[in-house]
Amino acid sequence: MSYADTPAGSGIPPGGLDDALLKTLFAQSAVGLLVLDPQLRLVRTNSLVEGVGTEEYIGLRFTEAFRLDDPVGSEQLLKRVLAGGGPVLEHLVRGRLRRIPGDRIFLVSAYRLDGPGGTAIGLLSAVVDVTERERARARETTLAAVRDAVGGSLDVATTCRAFIDALVPGFADLAVIEVVDEVLRGADPPVGPLPPDTSLRCAASGRCDSVRGDDPGRARPVGGTRRLPQRTPYALVVADLRPRLVPLTADTPWPAPDPEGAHALAETGAHTLIVVPLTLRGAVLGLVSLYRCGAAEPFDEEDLSLAGTAATRAALAIDNARRYEREHVIASTVQRRLLPQAERHQAAVETAHVLLPGRDSGCWFDTIALSGARTALVVGGVAGEGLQSAIAMGQLRTVIQALAGLDLEPEEVLARLKETADRLAHERAALPPSDYLHGEELRAGCVYGVYDPFTRTCTIARAGHPAPLIVGPDGQVVPLDAPEGPGLFAADSALFAPVTVTLEEGSLLAFCTAELLADEHAEERITRTLAQPGRSLQQLGDDIVYALPDDTRSAGAALLLARTGTVSEHRVATWDLAQERTTPATARLLVRDRLQGWGLDEDTVDATELIVSELVTNAVRYGTPPLRLRLLLDTSLTCEVHDGSTASPHLRHARTVDEGGRGLFIVSRLAAHWGSRHGPDGKVLWTEQDLPEGGTH
Repeated sequence: MSYADTPAGSGIPPGGLDDALLKTLFAQSAVGLLVLDPQLRLVRTNSLVEGVGTEEYIGLRFTEAFRLDDPVGSEQLLKRVLAGGGPVLEHLVRGRLRRIPGDRIFLVSAYRLDGPGGTAIGLLSAVVDVTERERARARETTLAAVRDAVGGSLDVATTCRAFIDALVPGFADLAVIEVVDEVLRGADPPVGPLPPDTSLRCAASGRCDSVRGDDPGRARPVGGTRRLPQRTPYALVVADLRPRLVPLTADTPWPAPDPEGAHALAETGAHTLIVVPLTLRGAVLGLVSLYRCGAAEPFDEEDLSLAGTAATRAALAIDNARRYEREHVIASTVQRRLLPQAERHQAAVETAHVLLPGRDSGCWFDTIALSGARTALVVGGVAGEGLQSAIAMGQLRTVIQALAGLDLEPEEVLARLKETADRLAHERAALPPSDYLHGEELRAGCVYGVYDPFTRTCTIARAGHPAPLIVGPDGQVVPLDAPEGPGLFAADSALFAPVTVTLEEGSLLAFCTAELLADEHAEERITRTLAQPGRSLQQLGDDIVYALPDDTRSAGAALLLARTGTVSEHRVATWDLAQERTTPATARLLVRDRLQGWGLDEDTVDATELIVSELVTNAVRYGTPPLRLRLLLDTSLTCEVHDGSTASPHLRHARTVDEGGRGLFIVSRLAAHWGSRHGPDGKVLWTEQDLPEGGTH
């Protein structure tokens, strides 16, 4: 209220209200007040601006009195208020005061003072020192950044990198995190204090762009190791497990044992250091070194407390990642041991595989030699990570190998494999509720194909798994409509439907786990790669991996490639035989002549003659036409006798007085493997004999 507005008889003297308002406002205000003239010079202030006398500021420009970091911008803001642009409310500025060391943060509001006629005669500015409030808010922001960024990865290096990024530049100008080397290699963290000769590896480091020189400890780049120099804050921290706040001055005594580190520190202009141990339940994982440099505010006790809290969070995340990494290494090792250790020779199929390491430790592949020069091609996967997935994978792979040896059709192999999977699921469900596996769902898929080089057909069945991709020798995609059956652990009990496709010699089949077919362009990408001429299977597998999106490789996957072929006619002999009593003798003569032509040794010829005689005799006596004999020479010698009967022979142990029943027993003693398989037109009895070194000539 001005003098002109003072009511008559109010008892207030002319000008008394204005004077009282100004006196009370400047004397009792809870904020600093400044009156600026139109040239933005200080005309009047109260004592709350910096808590000391204010006479020395009178006549100074606002930007000179507060030494603002952005004087030009602040002055333009105040001039805009003078020009009638409206008041400025709670604008944050940074600067320094003459009598208070260090950077300060002020909350500034500015209002135009109008004289007679509405002419601007100056500004009234309210200034509040909010340095401590903003520092507290910055600490909360830093802790929130650590909570959000650290712990989201189960990789130690990524966890350490995220921790450094959360602290630099918001909290520290320089930061280095070092982890005990043995911990990174999978060992349990040692109980403190650390022995003097403990090796620490730099897991991550970071710096502000404004920091000059090199990082402290430039002799230990990320991945490098060092032993902590004695009689330094670093060594003391891992000895008593207490954090340190250390001023760095020219008189600091401890850099003497570490001259290289001291020189690097001097180059950066670091003036304060916080060293915090990474500890968890008394065990030491490493330490964190934080530095502030140049004009940055020195660390204080509040910062030391924050660093300790952040380090605790980091230690927990690093330990979780370490435990996962250790389990992952064990699971990967188990997976590797359970998979084929080398490419297996197949009679008429060339194969190659690629196994990508990653989170998924339950994927597998297999090539299984079957009778009649056929080959079973298998790819499957158990969903999940860790040792339990690898164990379940090993169980399923063992079962499918045993089933393949029974010469079952692909759909029957998967049906029996699913029965085994159901039993494994029931066993897991029967675990005590306290067991963490009790409520963990099992999911798995598998694709099983059998290639026959004599018919050039591949019969495929799949259980909750992608179908293989096929490219012909001309580079054209071969369509394959393979119905998808239920997953191995699914509650669905639907039957598995096989599909048979006829392939040209030189066709390529790609059996992939689901991770390789995750995006919509995956099939096109893989088939385009397979169509490249003149590439080996291993090169094609590598090319498929090179083209994968980055996120696919971290999951882990398996790829099995197969190139179809035929059996050389010079390595196969086939005869159609009559259903007569003299046929066994004829078969012996045919076999001897052929084996001698192949250059086999006499012992092998004699044994094969006896095997063929017994098999043909059995077919003549108990079988039905047509009768066919086939010999196949590869790394082993295979004999096959086909007849039209579906009755299966059984191995018997004849008594001394029995006149028969010894045929299959003799066969089993002479052959390394024997068995029978059934088809729509009868059955085949087959044997395999190992060939001695130099058995052919």
